[in-house]
Amino acid sequence: MAEEAESIPSVSVSYAQDGTSTKANALGMRPMQERAYEKRGEQYLLIKSPPASGKSRALMFIALDKLANQGLRQAIIVVPEKSIGASFNDEPLSKFGFWADWVVAPKWNLCNAPGTESGGKVNSLGTFLESDDKVLVCTHATFRFAVEKFGFERFDDRLIAVDEFHHVSANPENRLGLHLTELIVRDKVHIVAMTGSYFRGDSEAVLSPQEETRFESVTYTYYEQLNGYEYLKRLDIRYFFYSGSYVHDILSVLDPGEKTIIHIPNVNARESTRDKIKEVENIIAALGAWEGQDPATGFDLVKAQDGRMLRIANLVDDDPARRDKVSGALKDPAQKFNRDHVDIILALGMAKEGFDWIWCEHALTIGCRASLTEIVQIIGRATRDAPGKARARFTNLIAEPDASSEMVTDAVNDTLKAIAASLLMEQVLAPRFTFRPKKAENGPEPGFDYGEKGYQKDRSNVGVNRETREIQVEIRGLAEPESREAIRICRDDLNEVIEAFVKDKPTIEKGIFAEDLIPEEMTQVALAKIIRDKYPQLDDGDREAVRQHTIAALNTTQQVAKLVNDGALANTAMIDGVRRFAMDVRELDIDLIDGINPFGNAYSILARTMDPENLRRVQEAITAKRTKLSPEEARELARRAVKFKRERGRSPALTSNDPWERKMAEGATAFMRYDKEGRYE
Repeated sequence: MAEEAESIPSVSVSYAQDGTSTKANALGMRPMQERAYEKRGEQYLLIKSPPASGKSRALMFIALDKLANQGLRQAIIVVPEKSIGASFNDEPLSKFGFWADWVVAPKWNLCNAPGTESGGKVNSLGTFLESDDKVLVCTHATFRFAVEKFGFERFDDRLIAVDEFHHVSANPENRLGLHLTELIVRDKVHIVAMTGSYFRGDSEAVLSPQEETRFESVTYTYYEQLNGYEYLKRLDIRYFFYSGSYVHDILSVLDPGEKTIIHIPNVNARESTRDKIKEVENIIAALGAWEGQDPATGFDLVKAQDGRMLRIANLVDDDPARRDKVSGALKDPAQKFNRDHVDIILALGMAKEGFDWIWCEHALTIGCRASLTEIVQIIGRATRDAPGKARARFTNLIAEPDASSEMVTDAVNDTLKAIAASLLMEQVLAPRFTFRPKKAENGPEPGFDYGEKGYQKDRSNVGVNRETREIQVEIRGLAEPESREAIRICRDDLNEVIEAFVKDKPTIEKGIFAEDLIPEEMTQVALAKIIRDKYPQLDDGDREAVRQHTIAALNTTQQVAKLVNDGALANTAMIDGVRRFAMDVRELDIDLIDGINPFGNAYSILARTMDPENLRRVQEAITAKRTKLSPEEARELARRAVKFKRERGRSPALTSNDPWERKMAEGATAFMRYDKEGRYE
């Protein structure tokens, strides 16, 4: 695989390493925790923050204030699985400046208690509700069963804190989501929701639009987190194509000298050999000679070619006793800061969400992952800050599509998923953008640095707030959101809109492989449909504002990534890249941004890295599926045609030299035909 492994759209970002995200204030709070604590008075609070940013402790601060100062009787902490309950063990917060300690009586941490989720643990929760004790920790399942057994009113005047909130869904089939909806409607509890992922990983909303408007959001970005680390300076994200079996040459992407978590493929994945035990044996054999097992931990001892003894934790083992022994050794608190405790972890479904190994330098995942949430969680295993750890990386090994194979459809789908994940991770790792219309009355805003020449009235300006790390970009013609909901989406949820856009299969297929693509078909028509489906409650003006802010965020990041990939810009210079993109034209306007294909950079890298013949065949397979305009596309194009006529005093012409104008004319004609046929009734 050394000659066959090829990189596809990748991310490589270096950070300032200024230590701010790990520095505590007088109350012992790191920046994210301080930001969340400032909103402690909110009844409904949603905290979006990366893994390892301190969400658990942020909740402790907030919960203690709600219990002491806001009249709440008890706090119930709800986690998705028992192992995560350890994140809420006792903490001596007063030792670091806070006015109280976090204490959970052992009998009220139900994650450690015996019994079933639907039996004894539910009864214990009922006993807690009748007691004067203040804090309980349980799983999502225990909480669901307790609500069903005791009723909603028993939880009145209490804080319900839901960790890993992306497990919740607005789908009525999601019981936890249904119960939370009822509690919100009843409006007699406080809810703090926390997530380390910005995406659910599927097409369902976490909350309904009506419920989401009730929540005040606190967002702490990956950029803020990693930029403020003390040790970790660089994060690389790589996707590799390979041919044949991955187990043959895994060392071409695996450095045994790096602390690594290897996630082997699901047995149903294309990359799997269907024998997970044999795959583990082959990986161990590639690493060196097996010398036995450590009797204390159960770790495999493997002598590498350079003579070092590797300690390998095998979590794929089907023997429950052996696997539990290894898992317990990995969780040993006495070994948390021992870098030499383990070298490599082999896993399938474990060592993801909530797994804490600060020394992990490389997360190597074999096989495509459909869930972007899962990818974010896996990457989060490698982004802990630790002494001597200057670089971390995520590598995804994916079998190269073979258009001559019967599995070509699955292979192409996996490739598109990897591209979507790469685009999304570029957005997650970028700074927070704030876009504002370029107007004559604009001036410099306090706290923003506009570069050596300062704010210039005759240009689109790019300002940087060194304290909040926001990048402010002026765009001529940019629509502004009017409603509170649209303002919230533009401020907090653009990445979720981008997720829906880049995961839409017809959109990404066309955006990457269509030879005669008109960018506006993607940026205006396809994106507008995504937003209309995702936010039906918004009016047309707000939908257009959300669309423009979304494509501005996506294309700004992609243009900077293109400069990096072309070698024209160092990967340390995100701010310089945004300024260069804005200054390459006299005025940065929304029409210019709409005229950029957001998938163009992905295709250019595919063309450089994928086998040319395979790429040609894949392109032919996708373009062969192209169909005529759908009624929805025709309606959106007709809307654009009306706007065109309003602005220019004439309708778009089918004979125009401008391909986008011709497309609008084609859409308007198709719309009238579909309307006459009754397709919109």
